[in-house]
Amino acid sequence: MTRPLPIRFAFGFLFFWLALSAWAQVAVPDLSRRVTDLTATLTAQQTAELDTQLAAFEARKGSQIAVLIVPTLDGEDIAQFGIRVADKWKIGRTKIDDGVILIIAKDDRKLRIEVGYGLEGAIPDAIAKRVIAETITPFFKAGDYYGGITAGIDQLIKLIDGEPLPAPVRASQTDNSLEGLLPFMVMGFVVGSFLAPMLGRGTASGVAGLGTAGLAWLTSGVLLSSLLIGGGVLLAVLLLGVMGRGGGGWGSGGFGGGGFGGGGGGSWGGGGGGFGGGGASGSW
Repeated sequence: MTRPLPIRFAFGFLFFWLALSAWAQVAVPDLSRRVTDLTATLTAQQTAELDTQLAAFEARKGSQIAVLIVPTLDGEDIAQFGIRVADKWKIGRTKIDDGVILIIAKDDRKLRIEVGYGLEGAIPDAIAKRVIAETITPFFKAGDYYGGITAGIDQLIKLIDGEPLPAPVRASQTDNSLEGLLPFMVMGFVVGSFLAPMLGRGTASGVAGLGTAGLAWLTSGVLLSSLLIGGGVLLAVLLLGVMGRGGGGWGSGGFGGGGFGGGGGGSWGGGGGGFGGGGASGSW
């Protein structure tokens, strides 16, 4: 049976309105830094100082805090926008969910503190509301956005510090202490390669082998791997000594193409934290 025309028209209008609403939503920016200011409200120095503070806190505590400043939400509820930001950015550590996002819609004069699952005990909704009303918005009303953001972050850090959380995973100190030996290890490999025709393959292989074993230790950070590789190289040296000298050098190959580089510049991202709508919103 065919629906009456008014009902079909109502359904069509509803679908059109929903599609238009989704299309009109403000896009959530990609995350590449701890402070994302799309309004040029903060100076470069202020942004750098905030980033330094947040990075130091993350290194010490493990939790992540991010700041997002947008011009307007074009009518979207800031709590709904906050969930979209949280779903995309995933601030905080996976399975610990210890992330916080401070969102500011400057032209709308609205802000929100989005709190991850793991911090809802340290920053319940009522406390987040007080941080907004008593700490941040007095600065915003005076036009001091940097002061308000800094004061808010300071308060959030104090609250998170009171929560017992797993310690952050720190880089191996052994790897760092061995970085200074890298030039000598590479030199040993290279010198051994050039001395092969003069000293014989056995002696030169020993020099190069030590450098190669050292490189394995440095790049892997595992002592056992370096011992195994070094032992294999020394065994090869003994076999070559027994077999006598012969043909030509180290052949092709060397280090190949990889290198020690790494990297991705200064980009930063979330750690996989989850959010469930905890936090609070406010205005000024």
